[in-house]
Amino acid sequence: MWVDRWIGWVCRLFSFFMVVALAAMVVMVFGNVVLRYGFNSGITVSEELSRWLFVWMTFLGAFVAMHTRRHLGTDVVVGRLPLAGRKVCFVISRLAMLFVCWLVVRGGWEQVVINRATRSAVTETSMAFFYLSGVVFGALACVVLLNELWQVFSGRADESLFGIAGSEDAP
Repeated sequence: MWVDRWIGWVCRLFSFFMVVALAAMVVMVFGNVVLRYGFNSGITVSEELSRWLFVWMTFLGAFVAMHTRRHLGTDVVVGRLPLAGRKVCFVISRLAMLFVCWLVVRGGWEQVVINRATRSAVTETSMAFFYLSGVVFGALACVVLLNELWQVFSGRADESLFGIAGSEDAP
């Protein structure tokens, strides 16, 4: 389905951005440490940019982890249920997650609107961009969750969607 391909493309794009962001953060923070301890100076913009990159990287990484089902979870009860029970729990959990993502989008958007005119201390960039990361995550997460629910209700979902991931510690 085209939605699956689009989500996969977005995840690859975000993964690339996260690698670039992490590399930039390492260079900026390490460079600033060297400048502070070695030369008693520093680059003030590096602290703010590192913080912004970290926030964006966290939200984009949460989206990629959600799509690839890499978040931590417990399956003590769900793992013992038959397939029909796992499907019911899957739908209930996705509906709850949709509600939470809607709250994130709504709250993030309110912060974007409130902070639209507020400027950051060093780069003088609108703080709305900082809070936009939550809106982007929440909106894209809703797309993934709705796609998974569509797969369930349309009968396209296979058992791997409801499967239980094994633990590395399990025998």
